[in-house]
Amino acid sequence: MYKILLAQDLVPNIHLFKIAAPAIAEKAQPGQFVVIRIDEIGERIPLTIADWDRDEGSVTIVFMEVGTTTHKLALLQTGDFIADFIGPLGLPTHIEKFGTVVCVAGGFAVATIMPIARAMRQKGNKVISIMGARNKGLIFWEDELRSVSDQLIVTTDDGSYARKGLVTEPLKELLEGEEKVDRVIAIGPSIMMKFCAKTTEPFGVKTIVSLNPIMVDGTGMCGCCRVSVGGVTKFACVDGPDFDGHQVDWELLFARQRIYLDEEKRSFEQWQRSIHR
Repeated sequence: MYKILLAQDLVPNIHLFKIAAPAIAEKAQPGQFVVIRIDEIGERIPLTIADWDRDEGSVTIVFMEVGTTTHKLALLQTGDFIADFIGPLGLPTHIEKFGTVVCVAGGFAVATIMPIARAMRQKGNKVISIMGARNKGLIFWEDELRSVSDQLIVTTDDGSYARKGLVTEPLKELLEGEEKVDRVIAIGPSIMMKFCAKTTEPFGVKTIVSLNPIMVDGTGMCGCCRVSVGGVTKFACVDGPDFDGHQVDWELLFARQRIYLDEEKRSFEQWQRSIHR
């Protein structure tokens, strides 16, 4: 059992857990993830590692309530326990001195991009970060991301905070500017990552995305997380989750992500009925 050292509500429906997991904290690197299970009959879900403290032996995850399991997870409090917390899984993000790196985070993926931006800057890169959300109420960790970036651009879809628009707009402006962009890291909803990759493609700037297909075991055995990259089948859990965004078959990814939507909806409705009896 893994103890929740801190349960914190960041913004509506987005939560932070700090988990006591010294073995994982010891080896965690930017871009990796864990697979968790709330209890013995729970569903296994992957969550990206947002931070870690090797001295404290803790790992931080940030998640959004989207289905039955994440809604159940959000009910847990500081001092509660999680049955399974497995990791670190996946290949770490490739960190080296590229020059100027643009880190783009959509929605709650700011938690995923944080350790990557920090590591890129520590390696001597100039880090320009772009974070976007649907509205002001969903913005979190702005100061934290600014602290590990040389420049931070914030956007909201509805213009309720900072710059109105999508993250692809300032990204394109940076690519068109006088300063050479050497690499782009884009993490967020799949549709956002696709359009970031489409934005950078004409400029020939390598763009790394973190894919989030359906995943079960996280070790390459089940095959649920298969994606097509450059015409080759890859498994996001062991070959990724980072891939070249220009090589991803996005339509196949979208189709596979939609496979269990009806089942997920029924599961959530059944759970809601059970807790309101």
